[in-house]
Amino acid sequence: MRRFEDKIALVVAASRGIGLACAEGLAREGAKVYLGVRKMDVGNQIAEQLAQEGCVAVPVYFDASDVTTYQPMVETVVEAEGKIDILVNNYGATEVGSDHDVVGTDVEFFNQTVLRNIDSVFVPVKYAVPHMPKGGAIVNIGSIGGYNPDLARISYCVSKGAIMTLTENIATQYARKGIRCNCVMPGMIATEALLKHMPQQFIDGFLRHVPMQRFGYAEDIAQAVLFLASDDASFITGHCMPVAGGYHVPAPTYGDTAPKMTDN
Repeated sequence: MRRFEDKIALVVAASRGIGLACAEGLAREGAKVYLGVRKMDVGNQIAEQLAQEGCVAVPVYFDASDVTTYQPMVETVVEAEGKIDILVNNYGATEVGSDHDVVGTDVEFFNQTVLRNIDSVFVPVKYAVPHMPKGGAIVNIGSIGGYNPDLARISYCVSKGAIMTLTENIATQYARKGIRCNCVMPGMIATEALLKHMPQQFIDGFLRHVPMQRFGYAEDIAQAVLFLASDDASFITGHCMPVAGGYHVPAPTYGDTAPKMTDN
């Protein structure tokens, strides 16, 4: 039997990358998946492709830049299904060209980025939890950047650190209702956005500190999300799981001293 048979899932920001991989994984494991997307035509295309595999997906409108769309997104699912079993909060963004250190980052940009990234978790959870049955699961997508301080990306890192704390509070507050909440913390994932916007020097330097010496892929994150959303993780809540190929585990000197991985 598929792990999510008869389950209703909502994946926020599901049109590409990690969100799309999570939605596809849930659907292939039997869930009816609602795709939180801004471009409904893209959502319809994804739903049609999954339908060809015998899966069920339905697009629902979500615009990360407009917080007033968050509650209606959740309510649309609840009105159609009467419940939400699984909520995956995947949205998170910044602008590399504007997100620097504390002194170099504009106050308005910082406030906007932090609030939007936190609201993309807080608001869907606020409106979904009253309609989640016992056994419900929330999985938030954080970042290894919320765990490790950096010389730049202050807005992004602070917001992702806050999502870790938010995850722990949600888990604590709703455990007695039988609802679990966990967080997956991706490392460097080979998304189109990363490959397009990150300088090669940064990528090379980052990978030197990844013991597995490779990018992660959206499917790596999706597999962790599916585990935490499933009954296989029924006694896990409030956990923030790095999925980063071992990044942050070794001593700081690791990247300067470790030999390159070989095929042997």
